[in-house]
Amino acid sequence: MGEAHDLSTVPTDVLLCDTFSQVPEDGNALSLLLTRTQLFIQSLSATSASSGSSRASFHLSDCISCRAFRGKDSRDIGGYFTAIFFPLRGMLGTAAYRQRISRTFRTEASRDREQNLKLARTWAQKICLLFDEQGHPRLLPSPARFLVLLNPRGGTGKAFSLFETHVMPMLTEANAHFTLLVTERPNQARELVRERDLSAWDAIVVMSGDGLMFEVINGLMERPDWATTIKKPLSILPGGSGNALAASINHYSGHQQVTGTKLLTNCAFILCKGHPVPLDIVSLTTSSQQRIFSFLSLAWGFISDVDIESEKYRFMGYARFSVGTFVRLTALRTYRGRLSYLPAISSSEIRDTTADMKSSSADRTETRVLEDSLVVPLDQPVPSHWHTVEDQFVLVLALYQSHLGAEHFTAPMVKGPGEGNIHLFYANSRISRTSLIKLFIAMEKGTHLDQEIAHLIHVPVVAFRIEPSESTGIMTVDGEVIECSPIQGQIHRGLGHVLSLGPQL
Repeated sequence: MGEAHDLSTVPTDVLLCDTFSQVPEDGNALSLLLTRTQLFIQSLSATSASSGSSRASFHLSDCISCRAFRGKDSRDIGGYFTAIFFPLRGMLGTAAYRQRISRTFRTEASRDREQNLKLARTWAQKICLLFDEQGHPRLLPSPARFLVLLNPRGGTGKAFSLFETHVMPMLTEANAHFTLLVTERPNQARELVRERDLSAWDAIVVMSGDGLMFEVINGLMERPDWATTIKKPLSILPGGSGNALAASINHYSGHQQVTGTKLLTNCAFILCKGHPVPLDIVSLTTSSQQRIFSFLSLAWGFISDVDIESEKYRFMGYARFSVGTFVRLTALRTYRGRLSYLPAISSSEIRDTTADMKSSSADRTETRVLEDSLVVPLDQPVPSHWHTVEDQFVLVLALYQSHLGAEHFTAPMVKGPGEGNIHLFYANSRISRTSLIKLFIAMEKGTHLDQEIAHLIHVPVVAFRIEPSESTGIMTVDGEVIECSPIQGQIHRGLGHVLSLGPQL
């Protein structure tokens, strides 16, 4: 029925208590007891009591829907209500994930059909009121209106069918309204959010890998009203092969690391129950003066090589990265260049993004521009208080979320999407293949930083610059290929917002 509970420990703040039966009819009367945080179920059957299965409870924070209704038969005088929960459950030794449980209860406390319906409605309305009060304020209107952007070609190409089977039913049960737009070509989502009036929706939902979220954030930042629109909450549903942001949000929301449809169910639950929290965005500038906005990572060397060169194995889903890693280890490349960074020594280095917005003197409409106040132009030397390393690198990774992929728990120290740090990892040519294998195996559980991996360096920073000596390597931003050339960036703490169950930092 639910989580077993000793009713002797039930708190005293009982709000409702009535007798119901469970549907389908099993002949047993139930005592339902409602507190501010839980629904308790007590069987009044002596048989159930002797078998030890007479008690159960559900946390209201796991509830997404509760509604009252009449029976289909006009001669049925009973009043009904159905509550739908998604508690965390897992088999022994496996990670728990959200699983749907629906319970329908019937009352025939009166011979008056309307009175029975009224009692059922009282319970349904109270449960709805209480589950909305659980945790942080949701801050989204009810019912919420979502713009869902779905890439049908992401990952193994099953995003649309997964949305229909795993997400749409939950949104319908949660009484959420959504507009589904299926993308047909690259940059379509970028153009859409850049040009359309988005006021009809309370949040933008991306059902894809990380590439579509990259399009959305850069499209929002290209709008004249970007300073306002970038605050519109974003949400991610894993429909690609990497799914790093989805895995990160899943982690921040207190869930265990899972993949596939388990991760999708968790993220759909977060969409229905989450609240907006700050999301860090890194502003990047290339040597050609291109401005790029990133929510996840910048990679150069081994990691970006594996990511892009494994595209040919996309049909394998997330396993493509394991195959790509093995292939690249057999012919390890190194890259000569210079890496410079500003360590996150104190919170004074983490700037509030509002301090980095100023009016553009060249724009009479007073459109604000986001200023990168911690960096100097790329054609100038980095400031003297920066650190510089010149070497032959195997990999350089700047990561701002906890996960680099659904199974790559790369930055376990990150507890939320708006902490204001870039986690810089780099390794030079002296790192062995054995150490790299050890690194990627340990990264699945996030234990790699507890192990001694020679020639792997990790340092939290707030700004960095990468200057490759040659332009022959692969460089990626949020998994998207960019020109391999000098690039620099700084973090803008909490510039965006994303839906999460985690704390509001």
